Amino acid sequence: MSLKNLQGVFGFEGFKTGQEQVIKKVLAGKSCAAIFPTGSGKSLCYQLPALQLPGLTLVVSPLLSLMKDQLDFLLSHNISAARLDSSLERDEYNDVLQRAKSNQLKILMISVERFKNERFRAQLQRMNVSLMVIDEAHCISEWGHNFRPDYLKLPHYQQEFAIPAVLLLTATATKQVVEDMQTKFAIALENVIITGFYRDNLFLQMQPTPVENRQQALFETLFKKPDLPSIVYVTLQKTAYEIAECLRNKGINAQHYHAGMKMQEREFIQNQFMQGQINCIVATIAFGMGIDKKDVRRVIHYDLPKSIENYSQEIGRSGRDGRKSLCQILANSDNITVQENFVYGDTPDFKGIKLLLEQIQNSQEPFWETKIITLSNELNIKVLPLKTLLVYLEMREIIKPKFTYFEEYSFKNCDTDALINRFQAERKEFIAAIFNNCVKKKMWTYVDIQAIMDNYATDRARIIVALEYFEQQGLLELQAKQSVERFDIVTREFDASQLAKELFNVFLKKEQTEVQRIHNMIALFESDTCLSKELAHYFGEELDFEKCGHCSHCLTGQANFKSLNELAEIETHNFEQLTAEFIHATGDAFSANNLVKYLCGISTPIFRKYKVRALPYFAYLEKYPYAQVKTWVLSHLN
Repeated sequence: MSLKNLQGVFGFEGFKTGQEQVIKKVLAGKSCAAIFPTGSGKSLCYQLPALQLPGLTLVVSPLLSLMKDQLDFLLSHNISAARLDSSLERDEYNDVLQRAKSNQLKILMISVERFKNERFRAQLQRMNVSLMVIDEAHCISEWGHNFRPDYLKLPHYQQEFAIPAVLLLTATATKQVVEDMQTKFAIALENVIITGFYRDNLFLQMQPTPVENRQQALFETLFKKPDLPSIVYVTLQKTAYEIAECLRNKGINAQHYHAGMKMQEREFIQNQFMQGQINCIVATIAFGMGIDKKDVRRVIHYDLPKSIENYSQEIGRSGRDGRKSLCQILANSDNITVQENFVYGDTPDFKGIKLLLEQIQNSQEPFWETKIITLSNELNIKVLPLKTLLVYLEMREIIKPKFTYFEEYSFKNCDTDALINRFQAERKEFIAAIFNNCVKKKMWTYVDIQAIMDNYATDRARIIVALEYFEQQGLLELQAKQSVERFDIVTREFDASQLAKELFNVFLKKEQTEVQRIHNMIALFESDTCLSKELAHYFGEELDFEKCGHCSHCLTGQANFKSLNELAEIETHNFEQLTAEFIHATGDAFSANNLVKYLCGISTPIFRKYKVRALPYFAYLEKYPYAQVKTWVLSHLN
């Protein structure tokens, strides 16, 4: 391992705790996991070895912003790195692929969804990959706080593409999650490196504040030193708008940030914050993952975090330079029901699960195809839980993923006769069969793949390779649309009703776990012992002191997050008044569960179709516990 690279390329004088240990294992060709706290240099664990490994280092990242930040760092140090994502122009995309195949790239960053892309998979077979790095690797665990079903397939992808080793990186993993990660990738225990979670420069301040006083409390914190880089976390997008506007009106240079904004706008605001042109970001959890700004001095939770893991990850964005930094919580339990409602909104109805199983069972083909967004709307199941459901069916060996393809290929109108005449003999016949079975429109020509196969003895893969060859040569501009996922049906021998009940109960158990996760967080915040010690203990680290001396419990005592706002008894509300327009609008699609979600402000796919969010009483009872609203609704419907 070269210290020359560490100093000359990266400008670091020495290794941080755990880095050298992980890098040696990676260079020895071993699969391993690095569980380091936020800001402690996990990225170097693949960046330095990538310069010495013979082939490509493939980095799987969950967010575009995370890829962008790391890529900017690599390019600024003259390391040959690139990313593949939907924001790239055609020529840029093709150039990245060509460089990756010809060993001109050392690091390539992709999202996990890229593995399902038919075009990318064909190109990946031609790349020499030495190492697959999985950033935010806790996403692979169902017991983690940010489970992503597509991550479950990563061990399969490693085998399919014969990638010799993997490196898992995360900052937030409990013992159970670490064991899950280790098992899925067959990583030996001695190759799991955990450096601890405690950071002595963070002041953990619990300051639960009634909602009517919260803005003032936020202003008081920020006004003490208005120029310090700060992140204010909120739950809802509308709150991000409102608080950022209030701060600007008070003279704080603040901007809002959330997932509903256009990508270019988010990137612009992120860059301004990174460069110090904006002092304060008011954001949902969409902001921050992978943001390596070392001088963030304050992370303030205006609303409650989603979990202890989320809290740990979010406060980890402060004080990365080792200087004292404030991590303040202003929220009390006023919006705990809003957090719970996000969980309830992800639980699919039994009816939707059963309908999915019947679709598979009744398919007239040995395979089953679907467009995820279309299916989500049909079943009234959100996209993430729907993907999770499909993974569960894979694990039960009912379906098996075959491939993802684009239903529609088209290219800008061009001289196809000239392209045909570039070839001879059978190849010329094949290319002629492609272009003779296209439908030409005003600007674009649409490729009829089925018609080509019906009229010429070939397969889909050869057609796609030919089209991509023409694009790579700059002979036509190719466009792919309408992603379709194909699954082989392994068995139809199941009772749809019974299996739907079993799967529905799995989601209910997951729902209960997530709701309990929120209450566990409140319990930690109200702890009657040192908060730093309790937080470290949650992640399996036992500290050898009783008091850290830099948390609010050590300085001012135990916090109380109980809400002071009392709600009116739910029975005092007029059921007919709150529900009549919803019942009329949804018609045959009405269900008690949908009504409860409407009153609690929980969106579902079917609500878009019936424009439910525009009705006057959407989210009218969002401050009431979901279970209480459900009981009230059922008592009136029965």
